[in-house]
Amino acid sequence: MRANYEPINAKQVLNPVKSPSMPFDWSINPYRGCQHGCSFCYARSTHTFLGLDTDDTFQRHILFKQNAAAALESQLERMLRQKNGRSRIGKVAIGTATDPYQPLEKNEQLTRQCLEVLAAYHIPASITTRSPLVLRDVDLLRKIPGCTVNVSVNTLDKSVWRSFEPMSPAPEPRLDTVRRLREHGVDAGVFLAPMLPWITDGAEQLEPLVGRIAQSGATFVMGSVLRLNTAAVKSWFFHSLRLHYAPLVSRYAQLYAGSPSAPKPYREQVMERLDRLLQSNGLTAYKPLSGQHTSPSPDNAKNTEQRPVQLTFDI
Repeated sequence: MRANYEPINAKQVLNPVKSPSMPFDWSINPYRGCQHGCSFCYARSTHTFLGLDTDDTFQRHILFKQNAAAALESQLERMLRQKNGRSRIGKVAIGTATDPYQPLEKNEQLTRQCLEVLAAYHIPASITTRSPLVLRDVDLLRKIPGCTVNVSVNTLDKSVWRSFEPMSPAPEPRLDTVRRLREHGVDAGVFLAPMLPWITDGAEQLEPLVGRIAQSGATFVMGSVLRLNTAAVKSWFFHSLRLHYAPLVSRYAQLYAGSPSAPKPYREQVMERLDRLLQSNGLTAYKPLSGQHTSPSPDNAKNTEQRPVQLTFDI
């Protein structure tokens, strides 16, 4: 079914991030809805704010902020005129809700236009994406201070990828994107997220993936276990689970009964497994003090290896 694209005008595109655990102060999402259609995407529930459904409407009805760059520049100018404006802006994260390099970006170039503004004003930024299209903008990424690119990859298994991320780029091109970004001098790493219980969280899945991540030259890795943050997201994920992994439905229902997160002992077991694999491949191991793995504080990072750790978002 063809996607429906709806242009909208935004009064502002910089959205404040209030959580003290996040390593950035503002976020930018040029698109509402995402053509990648990942079944576990926590942003799926944001369509309800617009009076839209959270089912496959999320990947079929895409709203794009056609004036994103102009709104961003106007907002930055107002903020920079204020006392201590630059320090208030801090770092900006692009793509915290929907992928800024989803297919529509190839034509609309809203993300690129926003990057041009950030580069012109010397605003630090990070980008989270699943798409090799980010390579198009290497020229701008190299101009943005402290720029990092977070490429989300949670499996090398093509069957798993097709089951849960039907319209996203394949895993191997994503890892090649990390390698090519590093060759261009851009700080790039992997968000190994979300790890799906009994599907992608075992050693037989994680070991080859971590090995490939190390080969890509990733400067950081961060993993997190699947989180189903709203009833709408949980419902859609279980729809995909029934279609492709029906025998696991009852186990997932028990694991996520009454909570958006898997039980703490389970998460810790998975993270310990990942930590061992990261260490054996020369990548930084990470043990958050809280036991939470979706948005840890950078102050809790255990910097014991040569590569730093960044935060993750289950997108």
